Amino acid sequence: MALDPFADEPRQIMSGHEIGQDLSMLSIDELDERVEMLEQEIARLKEARARKENSRAAASAFFKLSQG
Repeated sequence: MALDPFADEPRQIMSGHEIGQDLSMLSIDELDERVEMLEQEIARLKEARARKENSRAAASAFFKLSQG
């Protein structure tokens, strides 16, 4: 938990990021961590998309060969 000097109790740090959430209470380090986390997630999504695209292309090629 990060300490908020203006709060009576320490605030909870979220483990994830919600799109559109208020960023005003995050420190520079917290923002950097979220950017890194989101960049890793984007890379993971792109890899998953590429795998699916390759599978679709292989299936498409297979069925085109089967029809001819």
